[in-house]
Amino acid sequence: MRKPSAGGLVYSTDTGRMCPGCRRPLPQCCCAANRAASLPRTDSSVRVSRESKGRGGKTVTLVRGLPLAAGDLAALAKRLKAACGSGGTVKDDVIEVQGDHCQRLLECLEKEGFTAKRAGG
Repeated sequence: MRKPSAGGLVYSTDTGRMCPGCRRPLPQCCCAANRAASLPRTDSSVRVSRESKGRGGKTVTLVRGLPLAAGDLAALAKRLKAACGSGGTVKDDVIEVQGDHCQRLLECLEKEGFTAKRAGG
C-alpha cells in the first residue's frame, strides 16, 4: 500500500504562493491566521515613517514593526494600499506605500487594532 504524497501545489499563477499546511493561498491561510492570533498586537507599537533616500527623490511611507506572518502582512499591505489609492510592496517585513500617506496609514492601522506611532520628522 502506497502512502499519499506530502507534496502538493506550491505556487499558483492565479493566487501566488500556497500554504503547505492548509493548501490555501498564503493571504487566506488558516494556519497563518492561527499564528497571528496568538501574537499579541499591543506589545510593541508599529512605526510609520516617510522616506525618500535612495529612491530617486520619490517619497514612500514605511510601516515597520508589525507582528504578523508573511501572508497576513501581505493582506494588510493590500488593504493599506487600497485605502491610500496607491501602489507599494512588502520588503523584509516592512510595508512600503508609494507617496506621503503617514496620517492616513496611522488611522487605518488604528482601525485594524494596532498601536501605531509616527516616526521621524
